[in-house]
Formats: sequence, structure tokens, C-alpha cells
Amino acid sequence: MLVLGSALVATAQTSDYPQRPITLITPFPAAGSTDLIARTIAQKLGDILGKPVVVENHAGAGGNIGSNIVAKANPDGYTLLITSSSTHSIGAVLNKSVPFNYDTDFTPIIYGAVAPNIFLVTKTIPGATLKDFMSFAKANPTVLNFSSAGNGTIMHLTGEAFKVEAGVQMVHVPYKGSGLSIPDLISGKIHVLFDSIVSGVSHVQDGKLTALAVLGKNRSPLLPNTPTLREIGGPYGLKDFESVNWWGFYGPKNLPKHIQMKLNQALNQTLKSKDVVDKLATLGAEPGGGSPEAFQEMVLKDRAQWSRLIQSQKITLD
Repeated sequence: MLVLGSALVATAQTSDYPQRPITLITPFPAAGSTDLIARTIAQKLGDILGKPVVVENHAGAGGNIGSNIVAKANPDGYTLLITSSSTHSIGAVLNKSVPFNYDTDFTPIIYGAVAPNIFLVTKTIPGATLKDFMSFAKANPTVLNFSSAGNGTIMHLTGEAFKVEAGVQMVHVPYKGSGLSIPDLISGKIHVLFDSIVSGVSHVQDGKLTALAVLGKNRSPLLPNTPTLREIGGPYGLKDFESVNWWGFYGPKNLPKHIQMKLNQALNQTLKSKDVVDKLATLGAEPGGGSPEAFQEMVLKDRAQWSRLIQSQKITLD
């Protein structure tokens, strides 16, 4: 009877949640890739859970301000985090003084989506190919810069890795979000951005920026004429260079198991729904899914890959 009673309590708890709107914190600005992924998923998730899921942007410090809000939140399931490789993969290696622990202060819920980054350049640089860019970079070794969504983000690390692999010099200019650097990229004040295809592709499609390469294994249907670095090959040593961003969902530490699993089940259902799959495809992203354990395993594997790069190139936030 005790076992049966415990099961009945767990079932009642699961059915009771949620009783009010859920806040989904995205630690980057509006209109960036994380924000677009969040808003694509939040509405459907709210429909499935029967309560609104409200996206709030708390940008800054490479995603750490918004992450800290969730790390310190009440573990009742009403404050969640959607974040990316920039925080829990790269940030966990680079950031030594954040007021939280990337592993022990969060409860993993689900792997949400994945998309490649793209190599964007301003149209003020002559040419439209990687060869053109490299020729300009070699001829102007002190001119170029690149922007990012902040120190320690995947855009920052991709830029640093590209500099080493391609043997070019570029000055890093951090912003609070990649979208905030787009006007400067269009005007030519900024020269390069290694942005997610999710937030960057529209500026290529409307002719304001040039995409030199897709930084994934395959071409994107959204940019069918833009090659991957593997395809380009050539003398730059870049055929194995890749930069792919993931997004995932976390709660605060000590999130009750029944809430963690209800959210996981609802998000798995959300990510399989046709409207969300189709919307993600229009952004150049693919849905994730699976268990919390599989999500955490993926994060640790991705973190190890970035850690090797960070250590080999002695990259720091100083």
C-alpha cells in the first residue's frame, strides 16, 4: 500500500503542474538565434502544457546574466532556461568566476535543436568567395575585425579558431548579442561574424551580407549555393573546420523529478510536432529531443571538444 500511495502522490503532483504561466529565460537579446529558437518552441509547449510559456530576454556577459537568474530561481518549474553551446559547453571551460556551477546548479531537461554557423562578411570587403576574403586578409593584416555575442560565446571561439587555422589576423569586438552587431556589419564597421544560420540567413537572403561558407558538414537548403569549408578545401587547412550550435533546456538545481520528466515529455512532443519541425526548418535548424541524461551526455562531449581547442590555442577571456 505504501508503494501504491507514493505512486498516487507522484501522479497527482504531475497532473497539478503547471498551474500558472512558465517563464522561459533566454540569456541573449531578442532576434538572436537563441531567442528565435525559444519563441518557435514556447508557443507549442504552452499549448501542450495548457499554460502560457513566456519568453524573457536577459542578455549580457556571454549568456551568464540570464543563466544566473535560473540558477538562483525557485526549483518549482516556473522559471526555465533555454541556452546554447556558448554557456554550458564553452562557458563552462572559459568562465572561472561566474556565480554558479554549470553542472550542479542546473537540472537538464532536453536537447532542443541544432544548426550550423555561417561565415558572414560585410559587402564592403571586395569579392564573394573565401579565396577573395583570404586575399584581402593577407593584403591587409591589420584591418579586419570580427564580432560576437560576447566573450566566450561560440561566435567568439569560432573566430579565434578560424584565425589560427587560416593564419589571418582579426580583432575581436564583443557585443551583448550577435544581432546587435548586424547594423555595424552591414555598414562595414564590422567585417566578419560567425553567426548561427538561424539569425544570420535572412541578411544574406535580402542581399545585405555575404555568406562565404556554411560551417557544418553539409550545405543548408536555405543557402544552396553556399559551400561548406570541406567543399572549398584549398590551401587554408580548413577542410575539417566546423562550428555547430546546439540549444537546450534547463531548470534550476533540485527541480523535482516529476516536473523534470513532465517538461521532458511535453518538449519531446513539441519537437515532434509538424508545425515546430517546419518552423525550425525555415530557420535552418533541426529539432532535438530525447532524455535528460542523453542531453547531459551530449553537452559533456561537446564541452570536451571545445576544451581541447581552448587549451591547444591557449584561448582566455583576458
